[in-house]
Amino acid sequence: MAKVTGIGGVFFKSKGDGAALAAWYQKHLGLALEDFGGAILRWPQDKGTDHGLTVWSVADHDSAWFSPSTSPFMINYRVDNLGEMLDQLRAGGVAILQGPESHENGKFAWILDPDGNKVELWEPMAWDEKNKGN
Repeated sequence: MAKVTGIGGVFFKSKGDGAALAAWYQKHLGLALEDFGGAILRWPQDKGTDHGLTVWSVADHDSAWFSPSTSPFMINYRVDNLGEMLDQLRAGGVAILQGPESHENGKFAWILDPDGNKVELWEPMAWDEKNKGN
């Protein structure tokens, strides 16, 4: 049986100017935009100790997981240094909704993009109970 082997792309509509929203992601999250206007994320550039993985999950229809966003999705972006990323975001005037938090699989924080989409930032670490609270 054929099966899914990974996430091939993330695509979503902007509520307004798509190019301006892409530029916001470039400026604040460091996504290197290609000529076609999107970004290509390559695993070899990732420095995570988890050897690279992408989580896929479905939330129940009444989940508050994506709140305060009303979007039916949330994208998790792997980052190489969450502390530096949060400093950059604050310096750029981006409010941090929550975090940083440490969990068994790394550190997390949450922001909203200009369209009101909740964005999860994750500095991955190999699963280890000792990571909690660091």
